[in-house]
Amino acid sequence: MTTTTTGPDFVSFQVRDLDKSAAFYEDTIGLTRLPAPNAHAAAFSAGAVTFAVRTPLPGVDLDAIDQLGAGIGVWFHNENATELHRHLVEQGVPMTQEPFEGPFGTQFAFHDPDGYVVTIHSKA
Repeated sequence: MTTTTTGPDFVSFQVRDLDKSAAFYEDTIGLTRLPAPNAHAAAFSAGAVTFAVRTPLPGVDLDAIDQLGAGIGVWFHNENATELHRHLVEQGVPMTQEPFEGPFGTQFAFHDPDGYVVTIHSKA
């Protein structure tokens, strides 16, 4: 094989309520929404990688899964992670890890509306 695979260049979460999740990532987290690729997804600019929330694929029952995304780490950069953490707490977003200083700057993790764990870090 002579080709090289790169990536990831696109990450998506399958969600129960597309409108609710799209609003969460746009309005609460602050991602920039891109023109809709189709009626089943909402895509966002997330640096070099596009992030999306989408309706479940055929045959996927999200309610039958104990922990969505278990074993997968999805991280977003925000240069003011401390302020974003404060904003999320004010909005009642459940935290899984409170802010701490680590190798990627200020880091914390939260649960999104479907229970996916997302980490925020401040170091570019």
